[in-house]
Amino acid sequence: MEESVTQPVPVVATTGTVGSPLAVAPRTRRVRMREPLVTAGLVGGLTVALHFRDPHASGSWGFCPWASLTGFYCPGCGGLRAVNDLTNADVVGAASSNLVFVLMVPLLVVLWLRWTRRAWSGAPEPERGVQHPGVWIAVFAVVMVVFGVLRNLPAGSWLAP
Repeated sequence: MEESVTQPVPVVATTGTVGSPLAVAPRTRRVRMREPLVTAGLVGGLTVALHFRDPHASGSWGFCPWASLTGFYCPGCGGLRAVNDLTNADVVGAASSNLVFVLMVPLLVVLWLRWTRRAWSGAPEPERGVQHPGVWIAVFAVVMVVFGVLRNLPAGSWLAP
């Protein structure tokens, strides 16, 4: 007679509802905070680099490939100069370099603060968050295309870097 051998079944510690097959143990605060803090460190380091190596000097950070190939300003042209101007507390100069970027900075800071607060507290992603991210991506794309076109027209020359 042949004996049946049973294989051991791996035990998964569940933290969710009873019977949830692959519940994951909660991440520690240290792990949750890693991504927002690494992001802040990278952005901060690049900002310091832009403060000390002035992008207003031609070619100091290279050249925009789009502007070099086409002769037109892309929506990002002037972004490095805007960061440099902001680090020197020259908001008007930053706005004249890249107005859309300067207007986006407060939004980006608020989004980063919300992300950091959620990571600190361990709160789940809000259910009421962005219901249709595709709409916001489309709005952003349209704004960038309109800005890119306007800054290359004579009427929008004040938007050029």
